[in-house]
Amino acid sequence: MQDQMAEQETTGRGTMEPEVGVGSEVEPINEMSPAQAELEQVKGERDQLLDRLARLQAEFDNARKREAKERADSRDYTVSNTVEPFLSVMDNFQLALKANGTAAQLRSGVELILKQMEDALKGLNVQAVETVGTQFDPRIHEALGSIETKEFPDHQVLEEIRRGYRIREKLLRPALVRIAANPNQVAD
Repeated sequence: MQDQMAEQETTGRGTMEPEVGVGSEVEPINEMSPAQAELEQVKGERDQLLDRLARLQAEFDNARKREAKERADSRDYTVSNTVEPFLSVMDNFQLALKANGTAAQLRSGVELILKQMEDALKGLNVQAVETVGTQFDPRIHEALGSIETKEFPDHQVLEEIRRGYRIREKLLRPALVRIAANPNQVAD
């Protein structure tokens, strides 16, 4: 027995430890197999991608909300800039309704208010469509009827019933007009 103990001391091995040789299949407990290491790596990459996806979704949602707010702010700004010139027109109409003047004074006041309204529209680049004296143009005029006459050329606008408007080159509404019908001229 003393021989065995001496042998263990020289080799540094206890009787309780198994001997690991070159061809042994026993693996150390702390190390993983290559498949397990690859699985852990793939799980780590998946977790990173899921985190990135969640961040991108949150970023997209925030951008969508920010765009909706900016669109609403822009619409409100546009409406306020459009309405502002007409507030003074409304004020003047209210003053005209409270006035105790003659019909001529009321008419004069309404004409001034109409001028103020036209100026407000000009400030928004809204212009009246030319009508009386021009040739009928179906793109900007809507004919409500014709007046038979020999004094004016065929299809000339003789009367404006309702004024038409355009903003720059875009038609907002056509002008309602009556046109000349000259039986002596052949329509082109």
